[in-house]
Amino acid sequence: MKYRTHLFSLRIGHALRESLKDNPYSIAVFSKDLLAGLTVGIIAIPLAMALAIAIGVAPQYGLYTAIIAGLIIPLTGGSRYSVSGPTAAFVVILYPIVQQYGLSGLLLASILSGVMLIIMALFRLGRFIQYIPESVTLGFTGGIAVVIAVLQVKDFFGLNITEMPESFVGKVATLTQEIPGFSGPTLLVGLSTLVVFILWPKLKIAVPAHLPAVVVGSIVALMLNLLGFHVATIGSTFSFTLADGSIGAGIPSMLPDFEWPWLRSQVGESPLAFSWQLVSDLLSAAFAIAMLGAIESLLCAVVLDGMSGKKHSANSELLGQGIGNIITPFFGGITATAAIARSAANFKSGAVSPVAAMIHALVVLVSLLSLSAILAYIPMAGMSALLIMVAWNMSEAPKIIHLIKKAPASEVLVLMVCLLLTIFFDMVIAISAGIILASLLFMKQVADMTKVQDISEQKKHIHVELPPRWKVFKINGPLFFAAADGVFGELVHLSAEQDGVVLYFDGVSILDSGGVAALYKYIAKCKHDNTRVLLADFQFQPLKTLAKAGFKPDGVQCVTYSTLADALDDVVKT
Repeated sequence: MKYRTHLFSLRIGHALRESLKDNPYSIAVFSKDLLAGLTVGIIAIPLAMALAIAIGVAPQYGLYTAIIAGLIIPLTGGSRYSVSGPTAAFVVILYPIVQQYGLSGLLLASILSGVMLIIMALFRLGRFIQYIPESVTLGFTGGIAVVIAVLQVKDFFGLNITEMPESFVGKVATLTQEIPGFSGPTLLVGLSTLVVFILWPKLKIAVPAHLPAVVVGSIVALMLNLLGFHVATIGSTFSFTLADGSIGAGIPSMLPDFEWPWLRSQVGESPLAFSWQLVSDLLSAAFAIAMLGAIESLLCAVVLDGMSGKKHSANSELLGQGIGNIITPFFGGITATAAIARSAANFKSGAVSPVAAMIHALVVLVSLLSLSAILAYIPMAGMSALLIMVAWNMSEAPKIIHLIKKAPASEVLVLMVCLLLTIFFDMVIAISAGIILASLLFMKQVADMTKVQDISEQKKHIHVELPPRWKVFKINGPLFFAAADGVFGELVHLSAEQDGVVLYFDGVSILDSGGVAALYKYIAKCKHDNTRVLLADFQFQPLKTLAKAGFKPDGVQCVTYSTLADALDDVVKT
C-alpha cells in the first residue's frame, strides 16, 4: 500500500484482501492462522465472560459478542491482525446504560453506534486518530482502569450490595461502608486467583497467565463450597430461561439466536418498546460508544502496525467495526471493538491473516456449546481478579509515571484533566476537554515561538546603508490568529517614530485570516503615522492567503517585493 494511502482508503474486507494478496492462502498459512486462532480463542473465553459481568449482563452475552463480532469484523475490517470482542474500555460507558435501560437498551445503543462508525468511515474520519495526543489517551484509559478496578471490589471481597450508586464517589463510599462485612472464603478465592496471575509469568511458560489463574481460583472455590462455605460462581449467580419455560443455571449451551434487540432481556428485566424517543434518549450514549470504539480500534491497529510493519486501512477498519456492531446485537452480542491484548497475542502466536481472528470466534463458539457446564464453576471473585489485572494492564501506569516525570507541564495537565474527568464524570467529556485543552496549550506554544527580530544592523541580511529612521524587522514563525495580534502589536511599538520599515517574511511559513486582519490593522496604523511599510519575501502559503483575501497594497505607503534585496534597493533610492 502506498505511503499514506492507508489513511484514506475505504473498502469492505480490506485486511483480508491485502493479506491474501501478500500471502496466497495455503495449508502452511492456514496452519499458522489455526494455531493463532486456537490460542486467542482460549484467551478470549474467560475475558469475554468477565467483561460481560463487569457491565451488568450475563456472561453468555460476552461470549456471543466474541463469536459474532469476532467473526464479522475481521472478515469486513481493515486491520489484518486485530481481534474484536468485548473490551474493558467500554465498561464505564456500558454499565450505566444497562443499569438504566437493561440489556435491550444496551443492544439498541450498540446498533446506533455501529451506524455512527459507518458514517465516520464514509466521511474518511479514520485518519484523525493521529491527532489525539498521547496524554489524552493515557488520561482516559487510566481513568477507565480506575473505575473498572473499583467496580470489582464488590465481587472480589464478596460484599452484600444489592445496588451501587451511579456516581464514582457514591460507589467508593458504599464500598468503604460495606467492606468490613467481607466474605473470607470469597476473598481467599480472589487472592489465590490474583497471586497466580501475578506470579505465573515468572515461570516463563508459554501459557497465558489468566488461564492457570482462573483454574486455580475455580479449584479453590469448588473446595470451599464442598466444605460448606459459600463462594459465588457463575452457575450460582446467573440463570437463563429454557425453551420450555424452565430456568437453567449458569450459561446456556446453545447457539445465539436471532431476536430484535429491543425485545431481548435478561431474567428480571422487561423488554423495551421500540420508539423514536428511545432512540433519541440513547443517541448520546451511542455517540460515546462509537467514539471510544473508533479510538480503541484504530489505536490497536496502530500498535499492530508497529509490531508487524504492515499498514492498516483506518476507514476500512471503522467500516468493519460498524458492520459488526450493527449485526452482533441481533444475536445477543454486546458492543465490540478491537482488543489490544488479544490482538497482540494473535500476532505473536503467528497469525498471517484475519482468518486467525475468525478461527478464534469459532473456538469460543465450540466452547460455549461443549464447556458451558464447566464454565459455570468459575467463581465471581476469580472473574473480579481477572478484571483487576486487566485494569492494571490497561492503565499503562509505567507510561503515565514516565510522562509525569519527563513531559512538559502542559502535557501532564492534559493527562490529569482527562484522568479525573473520566473517573468523576464520563469519557466523552474527558476526551473532549482533553483534546480542547491540548489544542489550546499547543496553540499557545506555537504562538510563543513566533518572534519579531530587529535585523537592521545585521550585515548578513542588510547589504546597504539604511537611511535614518528606517528599520528592518524579520518575523519568524507562523502568523496565525493566536500569534498575529501580539506580533503586530509589538511591531506597532517598534515602528513608532520611523519614516519606514521593511518587514522580512522569509521566516513566516503560515498566514491565516487572523494574521491578514492583524496585518491590515498594522498597515492602517503606520499609514496614520505616515510610516511607509515595505513587505518582502513571502513564502507560497502566505502569498496565496493574501491573494485569496484580495490584499492590494497602494504602491506608495505599502509596497510588496519578491526579495529583501529588492526592498532594500528601493529604500536606498528613496
